Amino acid sequence: MVENGHSPVRHLRYLPAVGSSYGVEVMDFAALRAMDPHRRRALPQRPDFHVFALVGSGAGSHEADFRPYRLTQGSAVWIRPGMVHRWCDIDACEGPLILFRPAFLPGFTAAETSAPVCWQLDGQRLDLALFAADHLGREHRTAARSPRLASPPLLSHLLAALILRALPGTPDRTGATAAGDRSTEVFRAYRAAVEEHLTDWHHVADYARALGYDVRTLTRATRAAAGTGAKAFLDQRILLEAKRLLAHTDLPVSGCARRLGFRDVGNFTTFFRRQAGTPPAAWRATRV
Repeated sequence: MVENGHSPVRHLRYLPAVGSSYGVEVMDFAALRAMDPHRRRALPQRPDFHVFALVGSGAGSHEADFRPYRLTQGSAVWIRPGMVHRWCDIDACEGPLILFRPAFLPGFTAAETSAPVCWQLDGQRLDLALFAADHLGREHRTAARSPRLASPPLLSHLLAALILRALPGTPDRTGATAAGDRSTEVFRAYRAAVEEHLTDWHHVADYARALGYDVRTLTRATRAAAGTGAKAFLDQRILLEAKRLLAHTDLPVSGCARRLGFRDVGNFTTFFRRQAGTPPAAWRATRV
């Protein structure tokens, strides 16, 4: 794939260090650099877990799903499972780096959907977030050294406190969409179904029938959680997967269309042009 200008994606599974099998692992940028002397971090990778980072000092750059981000002191980065990203330059970045399984924070479905990939914290919020990350790190190290003191619920609560402190917006707003809220549960079910069936079902009505809701219910729940309607959410997810295939594989446009469940390449081209503003072949040419 490299010869044709495409960057292969490395799929990363959650494999915690020895003594860290609690669903979360706390490290920092310095540790990432030390364990990656060949700089594979700068190549596209697709983790099946969350990555949350704070830049306490320094500057660098990062890319997630084709969007570049400049990292400076106070930057927060949240990579969700399935995103294709790369640490372009973190040689001068210092700060905590937290890896955790998708189910480790069950009440954050809406928050993780609406929060950006990268945002900036002011000085006071950065100090508090770093303090929260330090507390989480201390408990994590204690759990690794002294298993009798390990408490996964405590680690989960400390991680939740860190995320709440760092999220753009107020904790009250995030709390309003807790796991027990029916709208959030509906959206969680819809989003999971989209991830499972996006190559089979391209219409919201298909998901509504499978989940036992009507289309309006899915639309209201998706708008409340993600700020967009159910149809737009589905289309953008299909578009993103199309871009990933075009950018990171050698599949021809017709092959990408088939992989995504389009029976006719013309329909795929029309869909892609409508969503991205350019034909798939032309978009791919800009990535080489």
